[in-house]
Amino acid sequence: MHVVIVTESFPPDVNGVAHCALQTARHLAARGHDPLVIAPAVAGADSSDRSAPCAVVRVPSLPLPGYPQVRVALPSRRVAAAISAHRAELVHLASPFVLGVRGMAAAARLGLPAVAVYQTDLAGYARTYVGAGEGAAWRRIRTVHSAADRTLAPSSAALRDLEEHGVERVRLWPRGVDTARFRPELRDEKLRRELAPNGELIVGYVGRLAPEKHVELLAGACGMPGVRVVVVGDGPSEPSLRTALPGAVFLGRRTGDDLARIFASLDVFAHTGPYETFCQTVQEAMASGVPVIAPAAGGPLDLVDHGRTGLLVEPRDVDAVQTAVATLAGDPELRAAYGLAGRAAVEGRTWAVIGDLLLDHYAEVLGARTAVAA
Repeated sequence: MHVVIVTESFPPDVNGVAHCALQTARHLAARGHDPLVIAPAVAGADSSDRSAPCAVVRVPSLPLPGYPQVRVALPSRRVAAAISAHRAELVHLASPFVLGVRGMAAAARLGLPAVAVYQTDLAGYARTYVGAGEGAAWRRIRTVHSAADRTLAPSSAALRDLEEHGVERVRLWPRGVDTARFRPELRDEKLRRELAPNGELIVGYVGRLAPEKHVELLAGACGMPGVRVVVVGDGPSEPSLRTALPGAVFLGRRTGDDLARIFASLDVFAHTGPYETFCQTVQEAMASGVPVIAPAAGGPLDLVDHGRTGLLVEPRDVDAVQTAVATLAGDPELRAAYGLAGRAAVEGRTWAVIGDLLLDHYAEVLGARTAVAA
């Protein structure tokens, strides 16, 4: 099957959309299909694309003002031309908003089915960055996704949000996790001594450092005796977070096996963002055998079994985060039990399993198109 993946982000970008698009391309290639990726251009992309599992067409783009790590595609005829030249049978739209809209339009002109994957809570971002525009964001989301043959939501909360805002033909498609890369055996005592030389409990955050992630909620944990907060990631909020989180260790962006080693070396993983449609880092922490603290909102509601694999806390509540850290800090047996249960919970969620579920969605969409044509 010839599939074109039109994605708003792709490696070397480090984010959920880029990672999921890469894993999708890998799985399609591994199953004998012929994927093509269309993505915004980024500095150095030509060399990095050599490690991609398929050809990558880069569309001219500009950095988002105030957030240069995010690039926005510019209008280009390359999208339609690439879809046509690839002889696509289906167009996969990863978090469509700008480039994905052009991919959707091209698919419609060519009479091709389109599957749209919802991954970003743009309405939540509108509230965070401009304090308004939530309604406009949902109108945009509804328009884009209503044009697709099927929308795939990563979590039950995201599916409900889409349906409540008038998006039809929505199905659930979660995310996979690399259980071979992220595993408890990578716990590194030398690294732990470097991060916490006095034997402190290590509480880690991994992700973008941006306003919508509310990493400042770890301030209470920073003030706890015997606790060391470790922050992994980069983004526009880093300077302010260095002030807001005194004593925290900032490791910058980490990827691959290095990131897996850090995950496994944590005692507790804390995610603070309330706008996650899924939250891949929660799964990676669980695969690493680390107990999780996450807000009781969005994607984490599907991932964290409160009182068994971790703790769900009131969103945007610094005291709730601190209380959860204190609960786990004072009970090593509870941390171990949560870590074991978390690892067991994700062992069946490999990217191969999730990728095959995606192929089932493709088959149903193609089958429905065939039935209509007949």
